[in-house]
Amino acid sequence: MRHTLKLLTVLSLSISASALAGSFTVSSQDIAQGEMMAKAQVYNGFGCAGGDLSPQLKWSNAPSGTKSFAITAYDPDAPTGSGWWHWQIVNIPVTVTEIATGAGATNSNIAPVGSSQVQNDYGGRGFGGVCPPSGDQAHHYQFTVHALSVEKLELPADASGALAGYMINANTIGSTTIEALYKRD
Repeated sequence: MRHTLKLLTVLSLSISASALAGSFTVSSQDIAQGEMMAKAQVYNGFGCAGGDLSPQLKWSNAPSGTKSFAITAYDPDAPTGSGWWHWQIVNIPVTVTEIATGAGATNSNIAPVGSSQVQNDYGGRGFGGVCPPSGDQAHHYQFTVHALSVEKLELPADASGALAGYMINANTIGSTTIEALYKRD
């Protein structure tokens, strides 16, 4: 009886501990799940006029075994046949759990030390804001934080968005996404 009670107590404590651990989540002060984005995240070009600022993102409860992070911003609705990579930043140290608004700007030192930004589908490095075609329905923009099983992704300097996406997905042990919307006026 005492052994059974002890076993039940240990099981109860381990279930409570795992319930408290929580799941991998991401939040933002700049964008919200299912909500329209502000002009601050809109591209400044291609007929769009916005701030071209990557949003602030904060994440918690990364999976055990996480050695680094990557962030992607992707539009699956872009009329390209392959979507549109707005941003890919890789090799974010495991100690970083938040990035500031504008961290995707390549002319500032806001991105985490040691990270690198992959060329986006506009042809530049860093964050390229949202800019769906005029007349399209609202596009869905997926801002995903990937917990990676490696400290550093080995990518060539001229890596395409597809190659970076492949390497990120091949090494992802968990991910969390905010999907925000935008429709051009």
